[in-house]
Amino acid sequence: MAGRKQLQTRADLLFHIRRFFRSQGFLEVETPIRIPAPIPEAHIDAVPSLDWYLHTSPESCMKRLLSQGYEKIFQICRVFRAEELGARHLPEFTMLEWYRTGADYNQLMTDCENLLAFCLESMPDKDPLVYQGKRIDASSPWRRESVSDAFRKYAGASIEKALETDRFDEIMAFEVEPALGLDPVFLYDYPIEKAALARPKPEDPNLAERFELYIGGMELANAFSELVDPVVQAERFKKEEEERVQAGKKPYPSNEKFLHALETMPPSAGIALGVDRLAMLFAGAADIAQISAFTPEEL
Repeated sequence: MAGRKQLQTRADLLFHIRRFFRSQGFLEVETPIRIPAPIPEAHIDAVPSLDWYLHTSPESCMKRLLSQGYEKIFQICRVFRAEELGARHLPEFTMLEWYRTGADYNQLMTDCENLLAFCLESMPDKDPLVYQGKRIDASSPWRRESVSDAFRKYAGASIEKALETDRFDEIMAFEVEPALGLDPVFLYDYPIEKAALARPKPEDPNLAERFELYIGGMELANAFSELVDPVVQAERFKKEEEERVQAGKKPYPSNEKFLHALETMPPSAGIALGVDRLAMLFAGAADIAQISAFTPEEL
């Protein structure tokens, strides 16, 4: 359970996040928490809610808003993921997501730099950012490192071998991520097999325009230049569902309305950022429980 000081830091951070996006001309939206068809992901499980599900992300609904003509939107909401519990994970947590039309993942990198600078300027007692007794240099521009370069530097296997042996995520978690350091770094251009909902890189279709942001040694955000091809996205969903079934998991209903919305969705970029982990950085907390009013065990 968090103390008053930690909860105050969290509250201040949420206040200034909203100030930042309003200053940038974004519209704050709220979309339903209960949805009939989650986006299928092999390693993320949605929590059932009667005959529907609690969303693992507001992504599908927010992209449907983009397809209806909204250009710059953001949302701060609770999301739910089954069986996620640890020092950096809770089964219910707070997500910040924002989306821009007419932009790609490069713009989102700039957004991340500007958002953190705004929050630090608005919370001068947190500037410079010190996490677990170590100072973090958050000055822009932040380091950018391709996934292929990171594997060459830090991993004991090539990307090709990691994908072939289904060890990509394991090597990322236990070899690459611990070597990235504390200062902010964008790990970008994932192999297309790990594209999720990101579009292929135009100059190299074997890569996806996706990045993850790491600060203080923690994965903080996951971003895409969005895929807007419903046929390709449906093929990716099918592959994810096949992996889920092979793992003994129940397949989700098909999200036809989301796929249909992609037909009219303009080129866009979107990102999901974990507010709890950002609050951990600002509060100097080693455990997510230290910035949460209650954890499941305390209930």
